[in-house]
Amino acid sequence: MKPNPESRCEQLDVRGLRYNVRHWGAADAPPVFFLHGWMDNSATFQFVVGALAQDWHVIAPDWRGYGASEWLRRPYWFPDYYADLDALLAHYSPHRPARLVGHSMGGNIAGVYSGARPQRVSQVAILDVLGLKDGSADDAPKRLDQWLDAVLADPQLRRYADHDALARRLQQANPRLTEDRAAFLARNVSRVLPDGQVEMACDPWHKTAAPAPYRLDDTLACWRAITAPVLLLVSEEGYVVDRFPADSDDYRQRLACFTDLRVATVAGAGHNLQHDQPEQVAAALENFLLRD
Repeated sequence: MKPNPESRCEQLDVRGLRYNVRHWGAADAPPVFFLHGWMDNSATFQFVVGALAQDWHVIAPDWRGYGASEWLRRPYWFPDYYADLDALLAHYSPHRPARLVGHSMGGNIAGVYSGARPQRVSQVAILDVLGLKDGSADDAPKRLDQWLDAVLADPQLRRYADHDALARRLQQANPRLTEDRAAFLARNVSRVLPDGQVEMACDPWHKTAAPAPYRLDDTLACWRAITAPVLLLVSEEGYVVDRFPADSDDYRQRLACFTDLRVATVAGAGHNLQHDQPEQVAAALENFLLRD
């Protein structure tokens, strides 16, 4: 593993919002886009980048409302992420299809986008996510009622006395985190408040649930439209295994949507496989991304 590879950040206007985009590697190296998950930011990929054997230009945005990108401080509309990704690819890869790597929410965005714009994606790796549980139309009135209440509230995130306290909380939530990795994440996925306390660098409005139920059929249709090769990395003790058992019809139905699919299991990892087993993740990605 490369010792603490340095990243650099630039500010970019994306559809009228200030976006923070993190880069690792030389600008003329083969580009690959890393897309982070919910309540996270681009720095989450530091350990995977350090484990990459080849030279890559890793381009990792902070999604709107995360990290150093602009926060709306009001409810978010999920399709904006697809449009933001489209704009980012137009800026950084205007003339060639892009390699996409997405973790959790970022994997859901990458998968759906790859079906909507198949000509813009050459390969897509989806890390420990396989869509969400199908929503029920019967839940629509209750969800909308809860959302209406939520938009009148003032959402807050939990605060910590300092970075060390946040690092301890991260290790409590994920015992696989080493002290060094927890300390890095505590300083790089958080922000310091005026009173010196620390909180995660995420707009608390992201915790407000969407007003409409999730429609699985829409996602499956997008997956069926993907023409690029797909890699699904499943954590041994992650979300996919927990939500979609391998012997279930639901799991088989989802996998059957992908025309060109490779599935690999990351041993000894929970949902945040990029933290738990970055060497395994990096090796699987490079084996997949270098196929062509």
